[in-house]
Amino acid sequence: MKDSLIRGLAYNDEIRFFITNTTDLVEEIRFRHNGYPTAMAAVGRTATATAILGAMLKSDDTVDVRVRGNGPIGQILATANENGEVRAYATNMQVHIPSNDKGKLDVRGVVGTSGEIVIIKDFGLAEKYTTTSPIVSGEIAEDFTYYFAMSEQVPSAVSLGVLVDVDNSILAAGGFVVQVLPFASEESISKLEQVIANIKPISTLINEGNSLEDIAKILFKDDYRILDSKEVSFKCSCSKEKYADALVTLGKEELEDMANEENIETVCSFCNEKYNFSKQEIKDLIEKL
Repeated sequence: MKDSLIRGLAYNDEIRFFITNTTDLVEEIRFRHNGYPTAMAAVGRTATATAILGAMLKSDDTVDVRVRGNGPIGQILATANENGEVRAYATNMQVHIPSNDKGKLDVRGVVGTSGEIVIIKDFGLAEKYTTTSPIVSGEIAEDFTYYFAMSEQVPSAVSLGVLVDVDNSILAAGGFVVQVLPFASEESISKLEQVIANIKPISTLINEGNSLEDIAKILFKDDYRILDSKEVSFKCSCSKEKYADALVTLGKEELEDMANEENIETVCSFCNEKYNFSKQEIKDLIEKL
């Protein structure tokens, strides 16, 4: 089953929801960066949340998320757009620590319990819209719950999960965001709170073979409607041409120093793709200056 995301309304259209399966996306990130289990739990949750934020955008808009905690993973960066194209990585993808007191991957331990989440939305205007929200737990889902409530003024329930196999591959990953609309009744809010309090972890539901619609039924029974569905996938926007443009900004003197090397290799932080530039290609860039 391909990764996908559904968006819909529930409880007489008083609740809006986003549910996504990101298993293949998170596995692609793990494979490209040789990510360790606890690191992948943190990066996978962030990538999943970013995918949902992307689904809230309009066409051609993008969102960047930077989780800057005080833990050993360093900074987590993720970006997504409305088309379900997502990429993510962390400063230290090879961090793994003992499980927490619940026997689960200690995401809080690698992210840290203080710091900030920076969310940058690009609407194609002269300036980007930037919001900073504090890290309140380091578990990512709770941190995004706080962000929605305080920065966007939307009460939300956020569930994010990554299940890692014994060989470090990703068994299941996904998440949901359920948001209370301004005109929601107390009855709808009460029903939602009861379901959220008793629902299994999202990664468990996905690993058990539940589809996104199955999960919607668990959340809302039959009182919901799906507005649209889209695929979610890993996609990086890097290219050799973009790295050539970046090299040009270094200036003539530094490029001339590079031209003395046999080969210049650049590496994309997001996807680990390598781009090599020969002596002649560096000289061609100097000519452009």
